[in-house]
Amino acid sequence: MVDQQILKEVLGVALSNGGDFADIFVEQKRATGIGMEAGKIERVQSGLDAGAGIRVLSGEATAYAYTNDISKKGLAEAAQIASHAAKGGKKDVNIDLTAIQPLVNFEFKQRPEDIKTEEKVSIVKAAEKAARSVDEQKIKQVIVGYGDSVQQVVMANSNGNYVEDERIRTRMVVNVVASDGETIQTGYDAAGSLCGFELFERYNPEEIARQAAGRAVRMLTARPAPAGKMPVVMAGEAGGTMVHEACGHGLEADLTQRHLSVYADKKGQQVASELVTVVDDATLPDRYGSYRFDDEGVPSRKVTLIEKGMLTDYLYDRLTAAKEGRDSNGHGRRESYQHKPIPRMGNTFIAPGSMEPEKIIRETQRGLLVKKMGGGQVNTTTGDFVFDVAEGYLIKDGEIGPMVRGATLTGNGPEVLKIVDMVGSDLGFTIGTCGKDGQGAPVSDAQPTMHIPEMVVGGTAHGDDHHPTIKRIRRI
Repeated sequence: MVDQQILKEVLGVALSNGGDFADIFVEQKRATGIGMEAGKIERVQSGLDAGAGIRVLSGEATAYAYTNDISKKGLAEAAQIASHAAKGGKKDVNIDLTAIQPLVNFEFKQRPEDIKTEEKVSIVKAAEKAARSVDEQKIKQVIVGYGDSVQQVVMANSNGNYVEDERIRTRMVVNVVASDGETIQTGYDAAGSLCGFELFERYNPEEIARQAAGRAVRMLTARPAPAGKMPVVMAGEAGGTMVHEACGHGLEADLTQRHLSVYADKKGQQVASELVTVVDDATLPDRYGSYRFDDEGVPSRKVTLIEKGMLTDYLYDRLTAAKEGRDSNGHGRRESYQHKPIPRMGNTFIAPGSMEPEKIIRETQRGLLVKKMGGGQVNTTTGDFVFDVAEGYLIKDGEIGPMVRGATLTGNGPEVLKIVDMVGSDLGFTIGTCGKDGQGAPVSDAQPTMHIPEMVVGGTAHGDDHHPTIKRIRRI
């Protein structure tokens, strides 16, 4: 997209007033979105966005300027704006760029631009039809969304690093509303990956829709969830919402350095059960949060954050790593060229254990089985969280009992992880767009089936059950 000689000259302009470091992120992104609602294709849209962001670091100061003019003149003007943050006076800079190689490669088999729009529309229609077929009387609304993006980036910095990369992501999301005339319930399911249209060779779009619709319909006959302290089994298929929110964000280095995390200054300390190992691995194939390079041109790698309960590392970008005199571990990510990079997760998960998931359930005399997580809130400073349960079942005498609705889980992330006493051999991933500092980033998270001896469950069932007070926590 931009000649290397131009990049070197632009970096020279960025550092012309001094400064410790400068980088440039050039992006061209083509995205397609298809939406179906109320039995009709409501939108088919595609667009191309291109631009560049230039950053200058000088001591504790950071300047960031961006432009959608990626000509030599447009880039130089943005670089000149960013250069004004620098301290140290005028200087001449001579930069030689060397291409950096990734530590992992990904293959894209069916590029989205090679697939006709009609074929993309047809899988959306098929998914919508499959969802309604689950129960034509009770299914009241089906919303199907398809999206793909092809992002080409060029990154260069004053250390002499040069990177070219391409990221292709494809996803499908299905939301279903069901009603029996008195009660309204919803169901949701999704699939997505760092891949092309071959996503639908691994995930059947009609099955995704049936899963969402079936969940909504089953919830209509679910009984109100009980309330009180009880054992909780988090199924692997529930995904890693809890590890992402109640643990992952707290391990991002910008939050720990500002002491906005419960995990600040705790490297080398026991923060979880010895059965718990937490990893972020952006090198995994076919995962939505994977990438060859982060958005600062650092090759992705596996990062073990908690090993057998011991806090071993945080997620760093270049800026936070420099503050601690170390190298970035490849987690500087940004939404687009309009945003500066910040520490972000990729694919975050609790590593599988050795127990059979079925045995964990059999050894639980009573409690709540969580098969699907909903939304929630977490305070990273304290670790306190509240999550909704999208699909849950009572466990009685080691067997799965009736479905319940309206359950919430409340607790403290580190405290919950410290008491985990059974970890299954399975691993279930979910996808999402993670929001932080006004930026969205594609992520995956996962966990195996886990047994937590005691959690506070909020519910609406009447009777002898204790009803705890649920305090909603604002995410910060």
